[in-house]
Amino acid sequence: MQSNNPFTAALVALVLPLLATGSAHAQPPAPAPASATATAAVVVVGTDPGRLIDTVAQAILRELDAHRAEYRQDPAKMNALVDRVLLPHFDTDYSGRLVLGRHWNNSSPEQRQRFVAAFYHSLLNNYGTALLDFTGERLKVLPYKGDAAATNATVRTQVRKNDGTLVAVNYSLHRTAKGWMAWDVIIEGISYVKSFRDDFSAEIEARGVDALIGRLEKQSGGK
Repeated sequence: MQSNNPFTAALVALVLPLLATGSAHAQPPAPAPASATATAAVVVVGTDPGRLIDTVAQAILRELDAHRAEYRQDPAKMNALVDRVLLPHFDTDYSGRLVLGRHWNNSSPEQRQRFVAAFYHSLLNNYGTALLDFTGERLKVLPYKGDAAATNATVRTQVRKNDGTLVAVNYSLHRTAKGWMAWDVIIEGISYVKSFRDDFSAEIEARGVDALIGRLEKQSGGK
């Protein structure tokens, strides 16, 4: 993601874990610090989408508050924390398919796997350390008022920027066999799925899917 992307560094500090389009086929996460190994994936069963977003966010914020210095010394461990705690609640395959758009159907299974892995790790490498400066008072999860029987949901949150202004950050979720999972983040009306789909589509048209994957893999320190 280039610096002119509509997502500012302050906002990415919050939404990065849900912007990531997947690690189901990614390289195994780096070992977590010994003090943080008890922080497993957050399991929120039989709850509404708003509680899911709030519970997962608070879990990682508590871990950061307790071990911020350790993560600051080794940013790779921050990436491992994201993998372990937050990513299980994001529908990686669905989001990745939407980001590639029509090019998903024209890509091989190997290309799809490489894409979601490389895109995810490039985001972590570019913005993962921004999470180290994010604190709980910047986030407010608004009460969820959707239909309990719905299959799709929007969870609205507010993020306080460094200058004190509030920015609307909304999460799109859908109900799956694994429970509620997020698949898109909308920041001040701008969908991350659409933003990246537009950027990547232009690059694919000019250079091809393999060239895009290669660039992302290079950014992520992969192949």
